[in-house]
Formats: sequence, structure tokens, C-alpha cells
Amino acid sequence: MYADIDTEAQYQEGSGLDAKLEDKADHGEKTYRGTGRLSGRKALVTGGDSGIGAAVAIAYAREGADVAISYLPEEEEDAKRIVALIEEAGRTAISIPGDIVDPAFCRDLVARAVDGLGGLDILVNNAGKQQFRETLDEVSDEQFDETFKTNVYAMFWITKAALPHLKPGSAIINTSSIQAYSPSEMLVDYATTKASINTFSKGLAQQLAPKGIRVNIVAPGPIWTPLQTAGGQPTEKLPSVGEQTPLGRWGQPAELAPAYVFLASNESSYVVGETLHVNGGMPTP
Repeated sequence: MYADIDTEAQYQEGSGLDAKLEDKADHGEKTYRGTGRLSGRKALVTGGDSGIGAAVAIAYAREGADVAISYLPEEEEDAKRIVALIEEAGRTAISIPGDIVDPAFCRDLVARAVDGLGGLDILVNNAGKQQFRETLDEVSDEQFDETFKTNVYAMFWITKAALPHLKPGSAIINTSSIQAYSPSEMLVDYATTKASINTFSKGLAQQLAPKGIRVNIVAPGPIWTPLQTAGGQPTEKLPSVGEQTPLGRWGQPAELAPAYVFLASNESSYVVGETLHVNGGMPTP
């Protein structure tokens, strides 16, 4: 289905915008069809303006959920498009700009999502920071700190703030990566955060399962998103990333959305502490 999509070398400053991607990612805008699996649910998706988060937000809305998305203020253009798609599905959309490296914003994010949606029963921690560096010497203290705050600390702050609102039947889905299992030499700090997400999630799953709250993980492989063009990978390597997978190509955000729908729905009612790999066939331990 996606084998004929080519990706060219492109670089974007900052966090990157889907609106400025020369080779557009597929979020399922034209293909995802819901069947009511999340009817009446209320979801918060971080990083919901583009990439995996956008695909999840669209799928959740088409499955019947109201959705709040968080994103960086400079990503407003992308966020408006996703909000419009949520509303086109007949669902409530809440957009909350801010930076999740700030613990106060993380707590306010949850409060605003709960207030805007009238509750919360699905939390998707998806927003992430990824910047390649050829050697460890090139990883600054500031980058290491911000990568951990974005990928790990924010997950802790947001989840902790959400817990008082989550009732039995709720679901938490955290986003790991193939990097947690097969780390790239250029992504040491990022890969380390993704391994941390795995461990955090599996431990929390044991803690919350008796309360009827399920915690699971999705571990994507190489997925075509604006993050990749904004320093996530070396620009010159973008056309060939994904060739190392058995499918031989980048994954598209739309290919991730069904995994998040499954883990949020009652179809996964006996699935706890699981890591669902969507990586084009790359072996994992």
C-alpha cells in the first residue's frame, strides 16, 4: 500500500511541521473508517498535531471519542488541521498548546483536557524529542536534559496528574520505539529514554491493573513524521531510512493508529503491560 512512497532529503528548523513536509505523511485522513469502538470515550493525546499523534487523534474521533491534543505553540498550523478533522467526525476537539518540559504545564494540560472533555479515560503519551548526534561528545547537557524531560519526565508528570480522573476501564498507552531494543549509535539519548518508557510502563501496569486501569505500550519502527526532518535523522539519509526493515520502507503514521485503537478499546481488555511492535518486521527481544 505504501511501498511506492518516496521520501526525499529535507530539513526543517525547530520541531518541524507536517504542513511543510515536501513528502506528505499519511495520517489516515482519507482511509481510516471507524466502527464505534471508542464511542463516548474521552482521550488526551500528546503531540497530537502531526505524525503518530495526529493519526491516533483522527482514528479515535472516527471511533467515537472526544479528543484533546497537546502540541508546541509553533505547531498551531498543524494542530488546527487535526482539530478540524476531529470536528468533521462529529466529536469534541480540545487544542492545548504548550511545552511539556514544564511540569506546571503538564498538570494544567490534564486539568484543561478534563474540563474541556468532561472527564478522561484514555491517555496517550506520544510527544517526543529526537535529535541525532554522531558521537556522545556532541550530545550537550541541554539536549540530554530536554530529551529526558520531553520523553520521560513529561510522561511521569502527565500520568500522575491524570490518575485521579481515570476510572476502571481506562487505558494509558505510552509510546516507546524500536530504539529501545535496537539502539542507533546516533540516537543514544533518545534510545535510552525509550527503554525507560518501557520499564516505567510495565511497572505501572502492575500497579494499576488491580484498579481496572490498563497500561500498555506501542513501539514504532522508523515512521515518516516531521520530527525526522527536524534533526531526528541526518538529512542526507532520509531517502534510505526504513530500508533496513524487512518491508524495506518507512512506516506511515496511519499504520500506527490501529494499534492505539486496539489498546484503548475493550477488545484489549485482557492485555496489560504489553508492548505492541509496529516496526516493519524488525526483530525484537
